[in-house]
Amino acid sequence: MHSESWMHVRRSHSNVSRCPEYDERINSYVQTYFPRKDILYFTQKHRPIGHRTRKPEALIGNYLSHQLPILLKETEYNLQHINKIFAASWVTDRQVVFGTKCNKLIVLDLLTKQMVHIPMLKSASENQFNVDCPCGIHSIAINPSRTLLATGGESVNDLAVYRLPTFDPVCIGECGHRDWIFDLKWLDDEFVVTGSRDSKMALWLVQSDSFDSNGISVQSSQSDDSGMVVPSYEHIQPQVITECSKAEKVRALAYHSKQQDLAVLSLNAFVHIWDARTFTQKNSRKLRHARENVCMVVNEDRGIYAIGSQSYITVIDDRISKDVSTIPSQQIGAGVRSLNFISDIMTVGTGAGSIFFYDLKAGKYLELNCSHPCSLSVGKGWLSHDETYQDYFAGEQYPNAIYVHCFDDSCTKLFAAGGPLPAGLWGNYGGLWQ
Repeated sequence: MHSESWMHVRRSHSNVSRCPEYDERINSYVQTYFPRKDILYFTQKHRPIGHRTRKPEALIGNYLSHQLPILLKETEYNLQHINKIFAASWVTDRQVVFGTKCNKLIVLDLLTKQMVHIPMLKSASENQFNVDCPCGIHSIAINPSRTLLATGGESVNDLAVYRLPTFDPVCIGECGHRDWIFDLKWLDDEFVVTGSRDSKMALWLVQSDSFDSNGISVQSSQSDDSGMVVPSYEHIQPQVITECSKAEKVRALAYHSKQQDLAVLSLNAFVHIWDARTFTQKNSRKLRHARENVCMVVNEDRGIYAIGSQSYITVIDDRISKDVSTIPSQQIGAGVRSLNFISDIMTVGTGAGSIFFYDLKAGKYLELNCSHPCSLSVGKGWLSHDETYQDYFAGEQYPNAIYVHCFDDSCTKLFAAGGPLPAGLWGNYGGLWQ
């Protein structure tokens, strides 16, 4: 019996009282020819024409990414008196970890709103480099197996590694940089790369059980500034330190795991491509837009890198190292402060407190029915009215820059964070959009 005749039978008997035996035969037929009652599964998986290889889940993800902006609602969090969130990552489906300009590493439970401060790791005093104007934590990265988390140490030019999910300290990486670590990326479960304002790149080997002979193994047990006793951890040094040619201050990193290429963004508006297998530099190219290139992200499925500047987003094809397109920001001059990808949608966090959604396939920003760009406008956050504010900024409105935004694994929850854009202002913003 064909599906059309079955639908006819259903309609013709819809108002007829049936006996149990009849219902049993009908249910048996349905289970045999229509084993799932999921209409999306039936129409996409079992249709006689179309792309049989595409999974319904993939279609759902693509559809959801286009509908996401109008579905998301904000929950803003009281993050007390911390200053500017520069980096964040999801730890579980209800917890995020973030790092601040005031050099705090904090785990936030999004359900209970409880905040847990993670002790910062210290390098040995004889191995410390004095750094002017410490800038806090700019990067947080979790390795592919999600067993280790890497970020900055108490000294902003050190690498700190913690074990997940407990946040027990594993090691402190020292003697790698003489200036701020701006970004870091895991190449696999053991190797992590750091890029610094000293224009150098460092490659570290992190083995949570045993350390390479080139690393220095020193057990230490100490107290942090709050008096909390920190468990012992190792002190290691980098396997390789090398200067990034033509770079003036390494600002951001993006690792393309399929190509095993590492893209390096420097503040003098150059993008440098490195071979991650040999840790050697392959080429460098100058960007068209030179002002405030501060963030970069990779879309491995499309093979592109996106770079945010003061007023534009530059998209580069990694296969030919050429500009694919230049996308104007929706808030010219406010600065593109963070970028991310969800399917074919690129999300853009600006310095004026908004997140926009750019459709790579359509080549335009997602729009509302009234043709205005679809965006999320974040809440007020918290701003300290200290002496600096009273003397120089009183009476003015300062939206929160979105320094970081990241989706959870389901791509239905978005954590966005940041703070006031002027360097002299002390404040923060953190919110969950779901």
